[in-house]
Amino acid sequence: MSHAGAAAHWVTQPLFASWTLDPWVAAPLALAAGIYLRGWRQLHRRLPQRFEVWRLIAFQGGLLTLFLALTSPLHALAELLLQCHMIQHLLLMMVVPPLLWLGAPTLPLLRGLPRPVLQYGLSPFFASTALQRLAHFLTHPFVCLLAFTGSNVAWHVPGLYELALRSEFWHEVQHVCFLNTALLFWWPVVQPWPSRPRWPRWTMILYLLLADIQNTALAALLIFSERILYPTYAAVPRLWGISALDDQAAAGAIMWVPGSVIFLVPVGVLVIRWLDSPRTHSARAYKVNDKAVARNTAPHSSRFVGRN
Repeated sequence: MSHAGAAAHWVTQPLFASWTLDPWVAAPLALAAGIYLRGWRQLHRRLPQRFEVWRLIAFQGGLLTLFLALTSPLHALAELLLQCHMIQHLLLMMVVPPLLWLGAPTLPLLRGLPRPVLQYGLSPFFASTALQRLAHFLTHPFVCLLAFTGSNVAWHVPGLYELALRSEFWHEVQHVCFLNTALLFWWPVVQPWPSRPRWPRWTMILYLLLADIQNTALAALLIFSERILYPTYAAVPRLWGISALDDQAAAGAIMWVPGSVIFLVPVGVLVIRWLDSPRTHSARAYKVNDKAVARNTAPHSSRFVGRN
């Protein structure tokens, strides 16, 4: 076995047994799952049409995906392969947030808390005018899109990305930025109940397409670059004979194809709903009736002109 192959074997042997069960990750996620379940059960009994079983599955699935992204062997592989790091980021930015918001978590989480905690701990906090203004500002679609794209582009700049690879602290900061800006981004798209849209729903089509453009640009940079953008990946043991440049191109392909699909699926859903909306049907009916009136009145108008 070659030196590189031996090194790769030495790395991969314990890799798939490397579950980092960090209590600072597992405990909050388990607590959130329990609180949501408690609140969802109460709301499901009262409002079954609003809090269906699929919402419970979506929220818990989002928490499970977040747990796997941060504690499974994928986290260890991300230090050796850029493509695995890209999968991890894809989960944090494109899978976890929409699943959590589809669970309509605001009311179940609040309802699931003990009453004293909600009444004496959180009620004054949520009643704060400053907090309400901040939340109103942060959930504006323009701010959400800007935060998401800005964070994504900034953290893929080689200097910042290398900083995250060299420092565990900055790596965690990177993940926090990705997750939180993605939660903001998906908020106006999913519109979790009982929130209200700030822009017309059709504008979310453009919103998602703009995000897909920046995602495609970053992916193309990774795929077509002729040099290694993140030198750390050139220095680590190469797994399964994948070169650092091929690994980089594979990461770009993962970012491009699955990423674009996740953006374009809700675009398709929004287009279908927009075409099926009563307003669109009314506009079509109006145009059809207008054309029919024009056809019916045109002959009479010509005869009237002919008499004159």
